[in-house]
Amino acid sequence: MENPNKRLFALLGSATALLLIPFIAMQFSSEVDWSPFDFAVMGVLLFVTALLCELVLRKVRSLQKRLMVCGAVLLLFFLVWAELAVGIFGTPLAGY
Repeated sequence: MENPNKRLFALLGSATALLLIPFIAMQFSSEVDWSPFDFAVMGVLLFVTALLCELVLRKVRSLQKRLMVCGAVLLLFFLVWAELAVGIFGTPLAGY
């Protein structure tokens, strides 16, 4: 079995790497314009998603249930991300 701490560090490292993409893009293009608040919100979303998936992987024993719960966590992440980015649901949280 894989060491859970290695998996946790891999998930958190992946979240950090994803945050580096817009940071690096901002150095080369004026089309990417994130504020520190944007990085903070996306960091919270990514790290909470990674930690929830890690919690599911540690606590849920059935592979089928793991996939379902992690899939639900990822779906929720993508829905919140889409709402904050373009306001697909038109809530007050929309990013326009």
